[in-house]
Amino acid sequence: MLIVGNGNLVTLGGDHRVIAGGAVAVEDGLLVDVGTTKALRARHKKAEFLDAARAVIMPGLINIHAHGYGAFARGLAIPGEPPRTFLQILQGLWWKLDRALTLEDVYVCAALGFIDGLRNGTTSVFDHHASPKAIAGSLDEEARAAGEVGVRACVCYEVSDRDGPGRAAEGIEENVRFIRSLQGHAGRPGLLAGCMGLHASLTLSDATLARAVQEAGKLGVGCHVHVAEGPEDGADSVARYGKSVVKRLADLGVLGSRSIAAHCVHVDQEDIDLLAHTRTIVAHNAQSNMSNAVGVAPALAMVGKGVRVGLGTDGFTTDLFEAAASTNIVHKLAARDPSVGWMEGQRMALGTNAEVATEFFGGRLGALAPGYGADLIIVDYDPYTAMNEGNFWGHMLFGMRGGQVRHAVVDGRVVMRDRQVLGLDEARLRARARTLSKKVWERFAAMP
Repeated sequence: MLIVGNGNLVTLGGDHRVIAGGAVAVEDGLLVDVGTTKALRARHKKAEFLDAARAVIMPGLINIHAHGYGAFARGLAIPGEPPRTFLQILQGLWWKLDRALTLEDVYVCAALGFIDGLRNGTTSVFDHHASPKAIAGSLDEEARAAGEVGVRACVCYEVSDRDGPGRAAEGIEENVRFIRSLQGHAGRPGLLAGCMGLHASLTLSDATLARAVQEAGKLGVGCHVHVAEGPEDGADSVARYGKSVVKRLADLGVLGSRSIAAHCVHVDQEDIDLLAHTRTIVAHNAQSNMSNAVGVAPALAMVGKGVRVGLGTDGFTTDLFEAAASTNIVHKLAARDPSVGWMEGQRMALGTNAEVATEFFGGRLGALAPGYGADLIIVDYDPYTAMNEGNFWGHMLFGMRGGQVRHAVVDGRVVMRDRQVLGLDEARLRARARTLSKKVWERFAAMP
């Protein structure tokens, strides 16, 4: 048994409390006791003790839309004129970079992304992967990386027709094979999950979507797909199919309570109603949308209509503290109203994300309460004003960042101590990444 205590314990969840001098007891991957440090140490005298030293003890953060394969894009220059549209960004950067990846690159990129996320407090990641010239076995490499770093991961391969029907079929098969390989977990959350990954409406034919949905249905999983991220996606759908992206995906059975629709920037009221009706999960990625200049998703309107909107990063950052703060700000700016977005942002980051992780991994996640999966972080934040149940969100937005995360526990196991990830040789991994990324950049530069 492990006790993590002597901190400001933030439980979140339905019985949200802030307990000064609080502690949790962990056994067999689950939280078994919550209370004051004094009480728990008296009840569990033989337990190992991890001292939070007056820092904040809180549930690990959850990222419901990430792209680990983009790790080698850091510092990469795009040749020629700078891209001025979203489609130019896809064509000039991401669709060339993913074609340059080998299976070893996939593993290294995933491991680096999981490490950076863990160091910023993220203990569960929904990763959306693409490597068209290294499809078979790519999800195993991501799973291997997640296991070595020690995080929970829901991974999928991004099926697309942009590299031809053969690779689209191979992508579907990779998702099917990986999902079938996963074992069930009774009574506690699993460390791995899978779903059917899809790129976006503009690169997917009806036939490919139909086959992907059919296979996902057989396996009892949903789809993870980009939806109306840039204006090009919607324009393509209207021109070719006479309907919006959301309507097209709904008609083909892609949407539903087990599916994640990433972005949903260019959606109208009918689309929002359809997302709510189908109970589809929307992953809001405010920073990425700003960076790509595609617009501000109507996330607040979606929440208001009952859409389940959670928070992702889209690979722009691995710091969900930073992503939450940016989300809070951008909606105030977009509305020119400083009063908006407060509760909706909290709901996305700490409510919906926990619900989504619980649904995908099984068991219960996202709160510090008996019976929940033991995923928690210790954040070096010693507030100089009162912190309580009513104002914790304000402390998180304006006082806490990923760089303050000191320790992390996942599935009851300490996976990061004093900001050092314990599961692998990080220095060796980063050195290998520098060698591999140079080769990827060379292959990237040689592509037309």
